[in-house]
Formats: sequence, structure tokens, C-alpha cells
Amino acid sequence: MKNIYIIGVGLIGGSIAKDIKKLNPDIMIYGVDKNKIHLKDALSLKIIDKTATFEDLHKADLVIVSIPVDATEILLPEILDKVSEETLVIDSGSTKASICKAVENHPKRRNFLATHPIAGTEFSGPKAALEGLFKGKTNIICEVEKTAFKLQERALTIFKIMGMNMRYMNPDAHDKHIAYVSHLSHISAFMLGKTVIEKEKNERDIFDLAGSGFASTVRLAKSSPHMWTPIFKQNKTNVIETLNEYINNLTKFKEFMEADNFEDIFNEMESTNHIKDILKGIQ
Repeated sequence: MKNIYIIGVGLIGGSIAKDIKKLNPDIMIYGVDKNKIHLKDALSLKIIDKTATFEDLHKADLVIVSIPVDATEILLPEILDKVSEETLVIDSGSTKASICKAVENHPKRRNFLATHPIAGTEFSGPKAALEGLFKGKTNIICEVEKTAFKLQERALTIFKIMGMNMRYMNPDAHDKHIAYVSHLSHISAFMLGKTVIEKEKNERDIFDLAGSGFASTVRLAKSSPHMWTPIFKQNKTNVIETLNEYINNLTKFKEFMEADNFEDIFNEMESTNHIKDILKGIQ
């Protein structure tokens, strides 16, 4: 591979570019982004070598699409229209069903690999890009059988060199599971932050009283609404299901409190402590 095009040079796209550049400094990385400031920052930080446009995509050996999922759904067919028969196109979206549906009948469907590298921070933009962000992280791959075998091999080689662990799912299963383990946690953080801001009008009080527990719990509320609103929209059905379960648990906890039933509160927390065994080793 000689020419890699990153569409969306933010946290994820920029971090992928950093890893690829470290592994092979001779590769040319081109940035495509409607945000001119992002392109300028990516150039100055040497995340990309040059800027480009959609009209240049026919030169690409690899195209990495790292933009909000609603934009990916709209633009992915156009991207496939423009690439060569030998080009691999990868996305990194947090939802998969709608994106896969958008290209299911595209003549170049075999050129596309649907992926979701589960890594990131609460920050966005090229300045947030991190080398080694994906090492040891899980990369979910959907509908791998619909991608040309030689392009699958090219993608897997890149992912393994970057240190990612592969997991295979169908798009619907991915969206259902990710609603619980990712999307719900972001909603919880946003709403916890909202509750505190509304009740604690004095920002100095929040700063002075907030401990590390609050800071870590609300960390995801710093994430970009531009990215997360489309995710919630695309995965609406699964997100509502997870919210109903979450609200039921919160309601039950509240009822225990109202009834002074602290034995059941203890039991609820004790049984939930099992999560530390499930998540053992995750940092």
C-alpha cells in the first residue's frame, strides 16, 4: 500500500493515521475533511502528509472513513463509486446495521469492510489523536464474508500490527450489544452531568466538591454531541430498550430507598460487584 486516505481526521481517524505512519513511514497519508481547521491541524501535527478531496479517491489503496455515522451512511455509496476495484474501504462507526444496509446492493460492496474499533477518549479532533490508542482493544468486524478475501487479509494484517483483537458479529447483534456497553454509558454520563449542572448552580461548588469518582463517571459527558446524536438516532430501538431496563433498575433502587430497605440495596450492590470480575484487565 502506498496511498491511504483518511476521511475525517479527528480522534479515531487521526489515531489510525499515527499508527500506520509509525509502522510504515513511507506510506503517504491524505486527509479529507470538511472542517478546514482539522485539516490544518492534522498537517501541522504531521498526522497527514497532504490534503485531498473525494475526487482523488480513485488513487487510494485504502480509504478509512471516520466521520459521524449519519454522514457515513450517506457518503459511503459515493465513496465506493469513486474508488478503484482494488481499493479497500473501512469505516469505524459505532453503529453498523444502517451503514451496512446503505451499501448492501452496491456494485463494489466487496471493497467495503464494516468495522468498529472500540477505543477512544472523550476528546475530539486531530489534536486528540493518540499513537497506540488501539493496542489491546477489540475491533468488531461485521459481514466479513461480503468483503473480497484479499481485501479482508489486507485489513486484518493492518489491525493485527496495530495490536487489535478481532471479534466477528452480524450488524444487528453488534448494535444491540453496543447499546448496552457503550451507548447507555454515554447517555448516563450526559444526564448525570445535566442533573448536577442544574442543581449545583455554583460552578465553583462543583469543582471543589467533585471527587475522582464523579469525574470518572461523568467523563463521557465531554464527548461530542455532533458524533453521539447520530449514533443514538441510528440505534434508536436498541437504545430505548436499554434505557427502559436502566430506568427500571433506577426506579427499583429509589423504591428501596423510600422504604428504608437498605438490606436489598446492599444486595443489589453486592451482586453488581461481579462486574469487576467481568471487566478484569480493562483499563
